[in-house]
Amino acid sequence: MADLMDDIADQVPALRRYALALTQDRDRADDLVQDCLERAIRKRRLWRPSGSLKSWLFKVMVNVNRNQVRRTDFARNSLPIEEVRDPARLSEQAPQVNRIALGQTAEALAKLPEDQKEVLTLVVLEGVSYREAAEILNIPQGTVMSRLSRARQNLTRLTEEGVEKTVSVRTVK
Repeated sequence: MADLMDDIADQVPALRRYALALTQDRDRADDLVQDCLERAIRKRRLWRPSGSLKSWLFKVMVNVNRNQVRRTDFARNSLPIEEVRDPARLSEQAPQVNRIALGQTAEALAKLPEDQKEVLTLVVLEGVSYREAAEILNIPQGTVMSRLSRARQNLTRLTEEGVEKTVSVRTVK
């Protein structure tokens, strides 16, 4: 039992990164990690030592997140990103090109459909294999690959739109 708790504790940084990528909010991410750990500890009998603990914890997190999204309608209660971040203010606060690009990428990631965001962050951010991602999300490996492809295409399109928007804002000034 103590060894399992130590192994779970070792996975907390990866869980926090993934939760932040899913929620785009530090407080909600911390709550998601806490709920995930609580459920994992409560359901530790279900984990099979022959599998990857990290994959199992990610699967628990995905399920907890999906349940939370279903229970609370974040889309209805949240502001559009355009109202939260004024592109002119963003360029004043962070004139460096890399920082603007990072902000645009984060905004684009937030606009991706949940299923694409889950796959993209698992494979790209956490570096899990397609097979592991399929197990975590409980979908076929081919679906992981197609969602990842669509997510990358959408992310490229959304970031290019963000660049065009930023350029037009700067030329208007």
